[in-house]
Amino acid sequence: MSERIQAVRGMNDLLPEKMVLWHRLESVLRTVAWQYGYQEIRTPLLEKTALFTQSIGDQTDIVDKEMYTFTDSGEECLSLRPEATASTVRACIQHGLLHNQQQRFWYMGPMFRRERPQKGRYRQFHQFGIEAFGWPGPDIDAEMIRAGERIWKELEIDGIQLEINTLGSSRSRLAYRDSLRQFLRQNLDQLDEDNLRRLDRNPLRILDSKNPDIQELVSNAPDILDFIQMDERKHFERFCESLEQSSISFRINTRLVRGLDYYTSTVFEWTTKQLGAQNTVCAGGRYDSLVEKRGGKPVPAIGFAMGMERLAELAIAQGKTRGQPNHPIHVIDITGAEVSSIVGISEALRDAGMTVVDHCGGGKLKTRLKRADRSGAEICIIVGETEREKEMVQVKFMRKSAGPLELPSSDLVQWCKTNLR
Repeated sequence: MSERIQAVRGMNDLLPEKMVLWHRLESVLRTVAWQYGYQEIRTPLLEKTALFTQSIGDQTDIVDKEMYTFTDSGEECLSLRPEATASTVRACIQHGLLHNQQQRFWYMGPMFRRERPQKGRYRQFHQFGIEAFGWPGPDIDAEMIRAGERIWKELEIDGIQLEINTLGSSRSRLAYRDSLRQFLRQNLDQLDEDNLRRLDRNPLRILDSKNPDIQELVSNAPDILDFIQMDERKHFERFCESLEQSSISFRINTRLVRGLDYYTSTVFEWTTKQLGAQNTVCAGGRYDSLVEKRGGKPVPAIGFAMGMERLAELAIAQGKTRGQPNHPIHVIDITGAEVSSIVGISEALRDAGMTVVDHCGGGKLKTRLKRADRSGAEICIIVGETEREKEMVQVKFMRKSAGPLELPSSDLVQWCKTNLR
């Protein structure tokens, strides 16, 4: 007997009952992106590994431990994409999309990281994100936040806290990193194994540790705001003023850093207390030097991304699972004819934009009606010999206690438009 094969650990099936909610989430995300003037971009799932090691940083956890990387038959090192910003930048440079142009893009699709699977964190996960290129001022930073806030509003999701910070320029961050490393070296006995490893490679990630003892330690660490330049501070202040003008509440968190090396200046996260340890719902920031590092001309840029699985979990936790209703019309032919007489009826209803399920195969009417009920049908349209001869249909209500209704076949479409949800 052959082995029963199951899905790869951390890579989950999305079954039909989940897709109603997912379709609603995706629809809202697409609409908000469109409302702010963002265009869709789709990049390959597979990229050259160097794109991520040189963009994200070879000392980050993602590149160091989490990427799915292999050498193909052409001896080229390739990786499944762990995020989409680097791919978007690569596409922009490759196709000349940033030459004297400003661009707004959005994307949605699967990403891959070999993390320890847990609720809200999977090895194949889906992200929605937006990226803007060519705007150096804080107005685009604030636009990012307004777009995020509109998403929460449209999804009717509440209880989300916005946290913001600035990392300054690469030069400012380098000076802060040296000061932070010096502080941490004076407290080596308080660092756990993971953070000892980060100390030399990427000490800013220690600020993001979930270990309560580490959090207590870094509360006394140097403050990054003491290291940023005057123009960088002014950018951040104007960003904060713009949020206040839009009546968006936020908290400045000077310990907020992002796990990718390309971030500079503004960074932000939306968090919730309703998802346990995986409390970040959406996050992003500026990456003004990434395009130049990837071989393009200097272009200021900013973006954010959110995990779809985590967003779905939050919607479920808040009971916001409403999706597009899918109460199909079930059509049953009981004439016994070899060639069904219901095809024309079904196609006319579909032409009118309705969901119609034709009962295929035989069986007793009672059995067919049970199947129609399980499908969630609002009504059943039944055509027998008598109805066919009289050019009528019988409408049986499946969700309310009302007797069957007879209608002329020619009136059915308009009746359904008027009476069905």
